[in-house]
Amino acid sequence: MKRFSYTTKKWKVIILLFTIVLAFIALLQVNNIIVQIQNSEKEKIKLWAKAISRKAELVAHTETFFKTVREEERSRMTLLTEAQKAFMELPLDQDVSFYYNYLSANKTIPVIITDDDRNITWYRNVDLPKGVTRLDGKLLEEFMQEPPVHYSSYNMGFTLYYKESKIYTDLRKVLNDFTQSFLSEITNNSVFVPVIVTDSLMKSILAWGNIDVDDLKSNSYKLKKKLDQMSEENAPIEIILPDECKAYIYYERTPLLKALRYAPIIYVFIAFVLMLVSYNLFRTARDVEQNKIWVGMAKETAHQLGTPISSLLAWLEYFKAKGLEDTYSVEIQKDLERLETITHRFSKIGSVPELKDADILKVINNAITYLQLRSSKKIIFQTNFPDMDEPLIVPLNAYLFEWVIENICKNAIDAMNGAGTFTVIVTYDDKHIYIDLCDTGKGIPSSMHKEIFKPGFSTKQRGWGLGLSLAKRIINEYHKGKIYVKYSVPDQGTVFRIMLHRKI
Repeated sequence: MKRFSYTTKKWKVIILLFTIVLAFIALLQVNNIIVQIQNSEKEKIKLWAKAISRKAELVAHTETFFKTVREEERSRMTLLTEAQKAFMELPLDQDVSFYYNYLSANKTIPVIITDDDRNITWYRNVDLPKGVTRLDGKLLEEFMQEPPVHYSSYNMGFTLYYKESKIYTDLRKVLNDFTQSFLSEITNNSVFVPVIVTDSLMKSILAWGNIDVDDLKSNSYKLKKKLDQMSEENAPIEIILPDECKAYIYYERTPLLKALRYAPIIYVFIAFVLMLVSYNLFRTARDVEQNKIWVGMAKETAHQLGTPISSLLAWLEYFKAKGLEDTYSVEIQKDLERLETITHRFSKIGSVPELKDADILKVINNAITYLQLRSSKKIIFQTNFPDMDEPLIVPLNAYLFEWVIENICKNAIDAMNGAGTFTVIVTYDDKHIYIDLCDTGKGIPSSMHKEIFKPGFSTKQRGWGLGLSLAKRIINEYHKGKIYVKYSVPDQGTVFRIMLHRKI
C-alpha cells in the first residue's frame, strides 16, 4: 500500500507540473497578444499626437500669415493716405494719373475719408445708404475696428477709416472654423484618448474629451494633480491658438490600455480559480467514488458475516444442550457477541447512525477492557479520567465509537512492536471533551500527519489502510467532532486527539 501511495503521489506531481507548464505557456501567449494590442494602441496615440502637433504648427503658421496680411493692409492704408494727400496738393497742370490710378487700384479694402467734423469727403468699396454724408452711429462703430489714420492737407485735417477686406474677413472665418475643428478633433478623437486642453498658465480648461472634468473645473488642486499625472505619462503638446494664445494639450492612456494592464492578473486569477474548482470537483468525485466502494465493501462484509454468525450461535446452543462446560461456552458466547458487534458496525457504514446520550467514560472503559483481555501482557493499558460525581454525557453511537478506540489502539500496538504503554487521557471544558490516545511507539513523521487519514494509506505490508480513514469518518461526519495527530516524536510515541461536543 505504501508503494501504491508513493506511485500515486508521484503521478499527481507529474500531472500538476504538466498543468502548470501548459498554464504558463498559455499565459505567455495571452501576454504576447496583450503586448501586441498595447503596442498597437500606443502607436495610434503616437500618430494622433504627431498629427495634433503638425496641425498645431499649421494653425500657428496660418495665424502668422493673417497677421502679416493685416499688417500689409495697414501699410497699404498708410500709403493710400500719402497718395490722397499728394493727389490733393499737386498743381492742376501736373499729371496726377499715377496717384489717381493708385487710389482706384484699391478694390478690396473698404475706405472712408472724413474731415475733422466726420463729414465724408471720399469713400471706396463701401455701399453708403442714400443721404448719408456723415460718419457716425453704427457705421462709425463698424469702421473703428481698425485704428484710423490721420493726415492733413492745406492746413485741413482728414481721417482715413478702414476695415478689413472681405477677402480677409472670409479667410478669418475659415481660420476660426479651422481652429474650432482642430480643437474638436483634439477632444473628440477617434482613438478615445483622454484629453485636456488648458490655457498658457495651465489653470483653466479650454476643452476636454473622453474624460470627466466636473471636479477638475472647480478644484485647482485636483486639476494640477491630474495634469501632473498626465504629464508623467506623456509630455504635453504646446500649441498656439488665434490671437497668439498659447495652450497645452495633456493626454493619457486610453481606457483600453489601462484595462489591458490588469489582463494578465485577471487571466492568472481565472486560471487559478478554474484549476481550484476543477481540482475540487475531481477530488469530490473521487471521494464520492471511494466512499461508495468503502460503503459497499462494509455492507457486503456485514452481509457475509451474518450467515456464519447465525449458524455459530445455533451450534453454541446445541453444544450447551449437550453439556458443554460453562467456561468454554461463556467465552465462545463473548466472541460471538463481539462478531455481532463488528457486523453491526459494518452495517452502519454509509448510513446515518443513531446517536444516543451515553457516558463517554463508561464507553471508553468498555473498549479498553475488551482490548486488554485480548492483547499481549507486554502492553500496559492506563486510563486517566477526571474525578466526577456525575456521568460525562456525550451524544454518540457506542458501537462505532468503540471501533475508533480499537482501531487506534491496534495501530498503537503495531507501532510499539507488541510491547509498550497505551494511555487514554480524558479532559473537558464547558463545550468540548478531549480524548488523548497516547502510545510509546516509533512515532509518525510530520509529513504523514494528514496522509494517514486518507483511504488506502498504510505503512504496513498487509492491510487495506481503512482503519484511520473510517475513524475520521465516524468522528468527523457522524459525531461532528475532530480527530487528528496532536503530536508525535520519533522513537518516543504518538498522541491522537479526539474532540467531541459535550452535552450541557
